Amino acid sequence: MYDLFAALLLGILEGLTEFLPVSSTGHLLIAERWLGHRSDLFNIGIQAGAILAVVLIYRERLVELTRGVLQVDQSSLPKVDGDTPRTYAFKLAAAFVVTAILGLVVKKLGFELPETVTPIAWALIIGGVWMIAAEYFAGRRALTLGERARITWTVAILVGIAQVVAGVFPGTSRSAATIFVALLAGTTKRSSATEFAFLVGIPTMFAASGYELIDVVRSGQAAHEPWGLFAVAFVSSAVTAFIAVKWLLGYIQSHRFTVFAVYRMILGAALLLFLPSGA
Repeated sequence: MYDLFAALLLGILEGLTEFLPVSSTGHLLIAERWLGHRSDLFNIGIQAGAILAVVLIYRERLVELTRGVLQVDQSSLPKVDGDTPRTYAFKLAAAFVVTAILGLVVKKLGFELPETVTPIAWALIIGGVWMIAAEYFAGRRALTLGERARITWTVAILVGIAQVVAGVFPGTSRSAATIFVALLAGTTKRSSATEFAFLVGIPTMFAASGYELIDVVRSGQAAHEPWGLFAVAFVSSAVTAFIAVKWLLGYIQSHRFTVFAVYRMILGAALLLFLPSGA
């Protein structure tokens, strides 16, 4: 019964934090200190559940972009943040390719996630401070430049780099890094920056999960996986992520990201204060 509860809780935690700018990896690494370490396949499963939720939310946009890429005449198609669907899709592809190449380089260098909470706590705090500063400067840019929804090629490339940086430093948050890089680099409209960050996260996270899945299958770990717990975690992650992302997309229409930054700093400070050094 405890294992079932732990699987449910970890799935919910992944769904809540994967796309909110608070760092899912950081939260899961912390949670595993109390709930026990889970297999690589389990972690892949709960991440896949969260990705599936975003695919369902953006299913119409994804179909629109696919049709746009395949259609020869782009002039008759509705614009996507000022771009033709094909151009927008190519910018998503550019961000993904940058992430994939740099991600493979990081992997070859032998990077591993930290085994202690301390660096995650500091990443949460520093990331929270950075979010407040970034939103301030992004707001200044918005006042100067006006509302800009277009994703430039520069923004696309920087978003790709930001995804890798977030992966290297657990606690940074992939969604926070990509959204605020887009805002600082010239896309002043929060909803447009968020949509691009989430859309590029779909192929990125599916590719990362697939890459890890191949290693898991080759090592034989899949044969020993408790599939009932896996299913519970997958479904709970998907359902929770769907609700969380739907809520976030509505929230950012009239609110800043400040509440998430404050939460990160409080959580990071609490971890430093109440956990033993090196825990």
